[in-house]
Amino acid sequence: MNSATTTAPSPVRVGLVGLSARGGWAPQSHLPALNRLDGYELRALSASSDASARAAGAKYGVPLAFGSAEELVRSDEVDLVVVSVRVPLHREVITAALGAGKAVLSEWPLGNGLAEAEELAAAADLAGVRTFAGLQARSAPAVRHVRDLVADGYVGEVLSTSLVASGRRWGPVFEPGGEYLIDRANGGTMLTIPFGHTIDAVTMVLGELTEVSATLATRRPVVHEEGTGRAAPMTVHDQIAVSGRLAGGAVVSAHFRAGMSRGTNFHWEINGTDGDLVVTGDSGHLQQAALTVRGARGTEVTVTELPVPARYFDVPALDGVRGLPSYNVGAQYARIHADLAQGTAHAPDFAHAARRQGLLDAIERSAATGGRITL
Repeated sequence: MNSATTTAPSPVRVGLVGLSARGGWAPQSHLPALNRLDGYELRALSASSDASARAAGAKYGVPLAFGSAEELVRSDEVDLVVVSVRVPLHREVITAALGAGKAVLSEWPLGNGLAEAEELAAAADLAGVRTFAGLQARSAPAVRHVRDLVADGYVGEVLSTSLVASGRRWGPVFEPGGEYLIDRANGGTMLTIPFGHTIDAVTMVLGELTEVSATLATRRPVVHEEGTGRAAPMTVHDQIAVSGRLAGGAVVSAHFRAGMSRGTNFHWEINGTDGDLVVTGDSGHLQQAALTVRGARGTEVTVTELPVPARYFDVPALDGVRGLPSYNVGAQYARIHADLAQGTAHAPDFAHAARRQGLLDAIERSAATGGRITL
């Protein structure tokens, strides 16, 4: 009897820049996702020093620990470089990874401002490698469910959409170690992070904006560190009000407020000729919020819950982290794996990220000039 053997495809070997033993975003999101998913192997990490890298490697069981990102990207044991550091450091790490011919997944926002994002997107195109941007809100099961409801005609023709949300951070106090987020020059702002993630999901569901008008304000110019009460200046906008129009003609209104509200922290309505959809959640960070979808159409006068069907939870390995920040990150990793293995384009790339930062730049220009910006 003849027998045939098959060889399992090699896992994508990941090098994670910014995995710290002290905690932070990467251990909460990337690490749990990668540890659960087939098709990936976390082979390497880098940190700010040899000592901190060794500590993280020992804590998380990562075989290769480098004291710099430059060493990591040159390793022959890394296929995909994941950039999970502060926004001002993105350009240096990404440029090194592209120069080494490595595929790159960068946290959002891609660059510190539009010019930097466009530069990185152009460099990736020139390097001819696969790139991915961490806009994981579009991988959330509830967001994908809403997209399909709209596409299938649940609300009929979309007339308008309105959204009000809380940014969670950027309120009266900032966390120890989080002072860089209140300095607009660092690029990690309420506009770029929660608003950016959320508006990207809105456009996935409803289509791109064709014009915007905006008002931005900093209503708390001085905030205080949690625990110590130390005062610090805040130059980040803590109020964002945007109106505009979608390609199909529907009117958009979105208002983000810093901190948390005692009332509404996330409410998104989509109103159409035949029905209405309402998405609610616990904060404006749509990329990690706990969401509920409700709707009504035809003669129905009250919205009722439209549970997210099981088919949208299509990565069984992640069932143990449903409701946690790592779920949507992991769902995006699953799409990235398919893109790398099959040559598809399910996950947003650097070109997409640069276009989205172009929208944020238009919002800032509108607020600065008081005029409407056509996109």
